[in-house]
Amino acid sequence: MMSNKTEYEVRYAVGQREVKGYDTTELRNTFLVDKLMSPGKVYWVYSHYERFMLGSAVPTDSPLVLETLDALKAEHFLDRRELGIINIGGDGTVVADGEEFNLAREEALYIAKGNKTVTFYSNDPAKPAKFYLNSAPAHHAYSNKKIAKGDAKVLHLGGQDTSNERDINQLMINTVVETCQLQMGLTRLMPGSVWNTMPAHQHDRRNEVYFYLDLDEGQAVCHIMGEPHETRHIFVQNEQAVLSPPWSIHCGVGTSNYAFIWGMAGENLDYGDMDSYPPDQLR
Repeated sequence: MMSNKTEYEVRYAVGQREVKGYDTTELRNTFLVDKLMSPGKVYWVYSHYERFMLGSAVPTDSPLVLETLDALKAEHFLDRRELGIINIGGDGTVVADGEEFNLAREEALYIAKGNKTVTFYSNDPAKPAKFYLNSAPAHHAYSNKKIAKGDAKVLHLGGQDTSNERDINQLMINTVVETCQLQMGLTRLMPGSVWNTMPAHQHDRRNEVYFYLDLDEGQAVCHIMGEPHETRHIFVQNEQAVLSPPWSIHCGVGTSNYAFIWGMAGENLDYGDMDSYPPDQLR
């Protein structure tokens, strides 16, 4: 039985035709995830896009356990799934089937299918770890692996002249760690840059989720989604996420610089498999 320290909700998939008729409230209710990083809780959104899950675990004065959910119909959470973790808070520890991993801020951990127990700890409850979680269905049991900041493959893209100079830290891609379909990374915009993911793109063969962080109080990011010829927008605050369906583009612009974690799952592991749309093609 699931404890009161774990909560989840289910988001069903919708298509382009439905979204064309959505007002602001319905758009936000469908795609915005705004209950992440609750102290003392494990929180999940189970999405029907690629059966992708996003969530968070913030242990405070006691550890938190990765519990199975009724929606999974499985004895253990990872019976048929893999899990990606990126810590955005204080130092923390994750124990998977007795194997201990210490995670500093912006370090990542891949936990493979078949692990039966996963427990989250904060090394200092006064400065709790804030574990951001992504999970996808898995067909094979690879090895658990920690990805330190120095292990990431870093791409430096954009420039100040286009307001999108940024570092893409590829933490969980197939040249860094073996996964079934899960990919994750952290993109950080340089001071003075506010546009992410330019040119905007979509990839029909996988979904993506953007989780925004390090956004100062009172600032926001305008996340742009929808079809390239008929875009929609969602204003996002710090530590909120947006579900991006395979049919949707994704890009955004902030009122200050910020960072975001991207997570993907789908048909292939080719990071460059995307269809780009330059700014002058967007409507």
